[in-house]
Amino acid sequence: METLCAHIKAAKLRAKPENPVCQSCLDEGLRWVQLRQCLECGHVGCCDSSPGKHATKHFHASQHPVMQNAEPNGPQWAWCYVDEQMVRAPWAGAETEG
Repeated sequence: METLCAHIKAAKLRAKPENPVCQSCLDEGLRWVQLRQCLECGHVGCCDSSPGKHATKHFHASQHPVMQNAEPNGPQWAWCYVDEQMVRAPWAGAETEG
């Protein structure tokens, strides 16, 4: 059984964005592979397989610890940068914040 870190347990429930984009990639003329959404503020950034690695850069700049997969039809999971832990989203199917 997975043990959830305190950051993931405290993460806000956020709906995935309907049409997510990595604005930083668009501004820099880069292409992303997949997108991540910050559960603290809702910021969308590209994954570490993308050239810009903007989701990780957002964590380092903001210290917001938890991201979720932002792909509209992708699996529901969360990643804690602080504890380096990935889990299936414990809130799957729960009511979310916008």
